[in-house]
Amino acid sequence: MRTIPDHWKLKIIDLSRLLRIPEESASNPIRCVAPGQNRLPENLMDRELITESEQAIMHKQPVTITKAIRNTDRATGAMLSGKIASLYGAEGLPDGTIKCRFSGSAGQSFGAFLSKGIELYLEGDANDYLGKGLSGGRIIVVPPAGSPFEPNKNIIVGNTVLYGATSGEAYISGVAGERFAVRNSGAVAVVEGAGNHCCEYMTGGLVIVLGETGSNFAAGMSGGIAYVLNLKGNFDYFCNMGMVELSLVEDYHDVNELMSFIARHHEFTGSSIAKMILDDREKYIPMFIKVTPYDYKKVLQEQKLEELRRKIANVEMDVEISAG
Repeated sequence: MRTIPDHWKLKIIDLSRLLRIPEESASNPIRCVAPGQNRLPENLMDRELITESEQAIMHKQPVTITKAIRNTDRATGAMLSGKIASLYGAEGLPDGTIKCRFSGSAGQSFGAFLSKGIELYLEGDANDYLGKGLSGGRIIVVPPAGSPFEPNKNIIVGNTVLYGATSGEAYISGVAGERFAVRNSGAVAVVEGAGNHCCEYMTGGLVIVLGETGSNFAAGMSGGIAYVLNLKGNFDYFCNMGMVELSLVEDYHDVNELMSFIARHHEFTGSSIAKMILDDREKYIPMFIKVTPYDYKKVLQEQKLEELRRKIANVEMDVEISAG
C-alpha cells in the first residue's frame, strides 16, 4: 500500500458509500448471516465458567467449579482459555488455579485449546476432538461412578482426541476412538486403549497406551515417544513400521518416565489398570513396547552427545582453573 498525497486522481474518487457504516449495524450483523444461522447464545457454558472464575482469572486465586454437562455443550473451556490467553499469553495461570468438575456427556471439542492453569475433570464420556489444540491445560476423564463396565474395554472418548495438541496433559480411564493424538506435538497423554491410526502424524510429546490399539499405529509419526502395553504380544502387527522402530523399555530414564506418568494416571483417575501395573512393575515393564521415530531418535542422540561435550568442557575448565 502506498500513500500518494495531492494526486489528481484523488479528487475524483469518492469512497464514502463503501466506507459508510449503516445505522442498522448497531443491532444487526454487519456480515452475511445465512437464514437459520444462530449467533452464539448467551447461555453458553463458558460464559458461566468465566463469570465464576473471575477471581482466579484476575487475581490467580484457586477456584473449583462443579457443573453438569450435556452433549450440546461444545468446546467447553475454549472461551475461558481465550480469556486467560488474552491476559497472560502462553504462560497461562499457575497449575490447578481453575478446577472444573463435570458430570455427564460432553459435546465435541471438550477442553479445546485449554490453557495452562485449567483442569477439566469429567465423570462421564466425551465426543470427538477432546483436547483439540491442548495448550498447557489438564484433562481427566473417568467413567461414571458405579459403572458396571470395565473402563479398558469400553470407549469413553470419541475420535481425533488431542488433535494438534502442543502442551498439557490428558488422562483417560477408558478407551479412545480413532486417530488418538493425531498431530500431537507436545502433550502428554495416558489412555487405556485406542482405535485405528493412533499417534498418526505425531511430531512431539508422549503417549502411553495401557491396552490394545487398532491398526496403523504411528503412521507418519516423525517425533515424540509412545509406550504401548503389549499384553498379547502382537503389537508389531498393528504398528506402521514405515518411520518408527520398536524396542523394549530397558533404559533407566525410560522406565522412570513411563512409571511416573502411570502413577499420575492412577492419582488422577483411580485406574485399576494403572494400579495393577504399579503393584507388579517387574512383571509388566517387560511387556511395554517403546515406539521411537528414526529421525527423532537421531535428534535425541545428538542432543545427548552435545550435552556430554558441554560437561566434558566444564570439567576441563575446572581442572585448568584448579591447576592455575
